[in-house]
Amino acid sequence: MFSRREFLMAATATSALLGSGMAGSWSRLMAQQSLTEDQLLAMDPKGKLTLVHITDIHAQLKPLYFREPSINLGIGEVAGQPPHVTGADFLKLYNIAPGSPDAYALTSEDYVALARSYGRMGGLDRIATVIRRIRAERGDDNVLLLDGGDTWQGSFTSNATLGQDMVTVMNALKPDAMTGHWEFTYGTDRVKEIIDGLPFAFLGSNIYDAEWDEPAFEAWRMYERGGARVAVIGQAFPYTPIANPRWMIPDWSFGIKEEDIAAHVEEAIAEGADVVVLLSHNGFDVDRKLASRVDGIDVILTGHTHDALPEPVIVNNTLVIASGSNGKFLSRIDLDVQDGKVTSYAHRLIPIFSDVITPDAEMSALIDEVRAPYEADLQRVLGRTESLLYRRGNFNGTFDDLICQALLSERDAEIALSPGFRWGTTLLPGQDITFEDVHNACAMTYPAAYRTAMTGQMLKDILEDVGDNLFNPDPYYQQGGDMVRVGGMGYTIDPSKSIGERISAMTLLSTGEAIDPAREYIVAGWASVNEGTEGPPIAEVVEAHLSKNPVVVLPDNQSVKLAG
Repeated sequence: MFSRREFLMAATATSALLGSGMAGSWSRLMAQQSLTEDQLLAMDPKGKLTLVHITDIHAQLKPLYFREPSINLGIGEVAGQPPHVTGADFLKLYNIAPGSPDAYALTSEDYVALARSYGRMGGLDRIATVIRRIRAERGDDNVLLLDGGDTWQGSFTSNATLGQDMVTVMNALKPDAMTGHWEFTYGTDRVKEIIDGLPFAFLGSNIYDAEWDEPAFEAWRMYERGGARVAVIGQAFPYTPIANPRWMIPDWSFGIKEEDIAAHVEEAIAEGADVVVLLSHNGFDVDRKLASRVDGIDVILTGHTHDALPEPVIVNNTLVIASGSNGKFLSRIDLDVQDGKVTSYAHRLIPIFSDVITPDAEMSALIDEVRAPYEADLQRVLGRTESLLYRRGNFNGTFDDLICQALLSERDAEIALSPGFRWGTTLLPGQDITFEDVHNACAMTYPAAYRTAMTGQMLKDILEDVGDNLFNPDPYYQQGGDMVRVGGMGYTIDPSKSIGERISAMTLLSTGEAIDPAREYIVAGWASVNEGTEGPPIAEVVEAHLSKNPVVVLPDNQSVKLAG
């Protein structure tokens, strides 16, 4: 007999799928009904040691929709290799059936229909349940819970509390260590204050005091779990002072610091480590190159680029594990350690289906408690979307199309620029757009929406610079993220070319005229890293636009052409 929850799941799925008129609807419905918590967590154990990895939560406490990218280009040696495989190619590579739960969780294929069938994903109360069950199965003394960073930023409540809501909730999960990236945008004093109060390690082997060139944080820590000595080395995002405002953290320097990592690996082994883990926020391709150049790392738990892969990528005997973002997934890695070395492993990327995994009652109550002072604002409806709103994609995302529309209209600009962040949740056609939804796409500590004059040459230089950050063939020169989103202007990009040659055919969409390198254009944008940037917060700009245009219908964005 159906429980009430099972009945609601089936009824919702039936309504959505029968209305879609798409082939395979019944098979997807039956697939959803067959999902159970036990199946999602099932895994043949291996050895005694278990690593649990979460990363890039971006302050999302509640279940959500998050569409994976339809395009994720790789350049040079990594072209066509995971994670640079999407859609139908991804399904084929990993032998995933179209319309299945994994197809919904891991790709953008048939996304809207599958989202209406399978529902939201994530929620830290569901993650708490998974972690509790893993610890119960394996034993507390055999499990290491590791947080890859980008945890404290990405929502209205995290901004309002300067990250405290996430710190409170994450402390309740009892991680063993974390590293960081967007955490640093709360500024030096706030970051120090939080880290000084953490009941677990904050590891940053690549963060140095900028004046004295001394380590600013603990580089690595040894743990005893599952009868093994496990060294965890922390690696914060190496380009933090470039991708984010340097003036917020003037006392710290960053960098990849490959030599330092190699030295820490040697130190750990010399001190008796049986297993060496790099808890990294480098981004996948950086960590793939790092693994090929530094010996002795058993596992790299990678983050920053928000990739979710159902299997490890093995490089130089190192398992490179990608665990997705926004709380959609959690990775469990079992390691069999014999005679001081890893002899075998088992891995499972666990999708957090919110309607299937039972929420942990204590965690649910804690989440409600930290959100309670802001709940009325969070639920305030600003409009409705008839288009799918998402951010992820190399060149554009519809949520940024909406933001660019708001910048053009509210700031009276000819051209709009929106940064290619990979955080920001998804809304399905027909959903209300709430105050919380807007802030999920805009929440940051330097949100000013500027309005300024830029020459056509400056605009090209900006596009070329961001394009090189994304498509440089050497991963060590890539900073992650996606291309800056552009409103009011079109262009062609050839990612295979070098800097200065990727961008062409820049066109002002309002007139169809070519962008004149010498002419000045009025440009509106947000998230400038320059200190003292003036303008209203971007969320207020979007809210003002929605007050005048409450129903969002976005045309298909064809303004960016891909060449090469």
